[in-house]
Amino acid sequence: MKRLITILVLVFFIAALLVVPAGADSTKSYILMAKGNKLPKGLEAKVAAAGGTIDRYIEQVGLVVVSSNDPNFSVNAAKISGISDVMPNVVSQWVGPLGDFNPEDISVSEDFGNPPVSGDDDFFFDLQWGHDAVDAPEAWNEGYRGAGARVAVLDGGFDLDHPDLAPNINMALSMNFVAGETLQYALPDPFSHGSHTAGTIAAADNGFGTIGVAPEAELVLIKVLGDEGSGSFADVISGIVYAADVDADIISMSLGAYLNKNGFCDSEGCVSANEVAALVNAIKRATDYANKEGSLVIASAGNDAIDFDHTANLIHIPSDLPKVLSISATAPIGWATDPGNIFLDNLASYSNYGQSAIDFGAPGGDFVYPGEEACLIAGLLRPCWVFDLVFSTGNNGWYWSAGTSMAAPHASGVAAIIVGMNGGDMNPAHLEAALRASADDLGKPGNDDAYGAGRVNAYNAVR
Repeated sequence: MKRLITILVLVFFIAALLVVPAGADSTKSYILMAKGNKLPKGLEAKVAAAGGTIDRYIEQVGLVVVSSNDPNFSVNAAKISGISDVMPNVVSQWVGPLGDFNPEDISVSEDFGNPPVSGDDDFFFDLQWGHDAVDAPEAWNEGYRGAGARVAVLDGGFDLDHPDLAPNINMALSMNFVAGETLQYALPDPFSHGSHTAGTIAAADNGFGTIGVAPEAELVLIKVLGDEGSGSFADVISGIVYAADVDADIISMSLGAYLNKNGFCDSEGCVSANEVAALVNAIKRATDYANKEGSLVIASAGNDAIDFDHTANLIHIPSDLPKVLSISATAPIGWATDPGNIFLDNLASYSNYGQSAIDFGAPGGDFVYPGEEACLIAGLLRPCWVFDLVFSTGNNGWYWSAGTSMAAPHASGVAAIIVGMNGGDMNPAHLEAALRASADDLGKPGNDDAYGAGRVNAYNAVR
C-alpha cells in the first residue's frame, strides 16, 4: 500500500574539524592517561590535590576524565605518579551538514531482486542502489540476513520509534554518553545522521519503507555525539569501550576528526604536538581494547578528497588507527538514467583515498551527475542526480545523503551478514579476512588508492 510520507529530504554529510577544548567557561575538561592500562591507586585524592575533579572513569583503558578551573591543573596533574599524559578533552565536529534541501511531500517475497525493479513490498527499497552494489539481495537469497550479529552504531541521536529501526534495536543495551541530551534525536528536522546510518545497516524487512543491508542484525545504538554532530574525545572513547563490553561483533563509526600531528591553535587556545599524540594514543587504546574483546571497528574514511599517502602531518581519527577498517565511498554517476548498466563503483568525488588509508570501498553516494533533468524511479520524479545519493531512514521519515558516513554502514552490514553466516561470533581478524577474501577487486589489482582491498560484497562472502 502506498502511503503519504511528509518528510523526504536531500542532505549529505561531511566530517569537518572544529577543535576547541571542552567547557565554555573557565572550567575545562581533561583526559588523564595512565602509564599502563591500570589506573594508579588513590587517584581521586591526587587529582583533587592537583585542582581537579574526576568526572568519569574509563578504567578498561587506563583513562579518567577530569574537570578543573585551575589554570595550572595540567602542570600539576602531570606530576601525579603513574600518569603518563594530561590532555585537553578536545571537542570536535565529527559530522556536520555540507548542504540541505527543502522538504518535499511525496506519495509513495521470498525471492529478492535488486533495485529499482525488486518487486519488494518495502516501498522505498527500490531507491537503494547500494544494496545492488554489494550484492545484498543475492546474499539474502542464500539465507543470510545478519541474524545473530550485534552491531553497535556510534553516532548522534536516533529516532528510536522509527518503524524501520525499532524492531531491531536492543533498547536494554543502547546507551547515551552525551550530557544534557538523550538517546532520542531531538532536533525538529529529519536530518538524523545516526538514524540514517543505523537504517543502512539493519532497517527491518517489514513491508514498510527501506531495508538494511543486514535486516535481521541487532542494533545497539550508542550516542557519543550531540544531535548537531559535535562531541568530545572522552565521549567517543567511552562509547567504543562500552560497545566492546556489551559484546558488539561490529562497531560502526560514521564519524571522524582531523588532527595536525604538529599541534594547532585556535581562539580557545593551543593543543601541543605532545597532546595531539596523547589524544591519538587515548582513542587507540579504546579501539585496541575493542579488537581484543572481539569487536571489529569499521569507520568512515573522511570526505575531503585528501590523498593520505601524501599528508604526513595530518591524521584522521578513528579511521587511520591500526585495527580500524577505513571505508572509502563509491557511487554511480547517473544511476537513474540506466539502472541496469550504470557502473556503481566510481570513487566518490569527496572521498579521502590513498593506499595507506583505505581498507575497503562501499556505497556512499555522490552528487556530480551534471544537469537537472528529471528521472523516474520507484514512482518518484526527481532530478536524476538525486538518485545517486544513499537513501535511508531519518527522523520521522527518510532522506537521501552522501558521504563516507554512508559507506561505513554498508560495510558494517556486509560484515554483519558474514558474522550471521558464521553463527553469530567471529574473531575480528577472521572477520576482516573474510571481508578481504570476498571483496570485489576494483581498480588496479590488489590494494589500491580508491578501494583498498576492494569494494565489499555480501554474496561473495556467503556462497
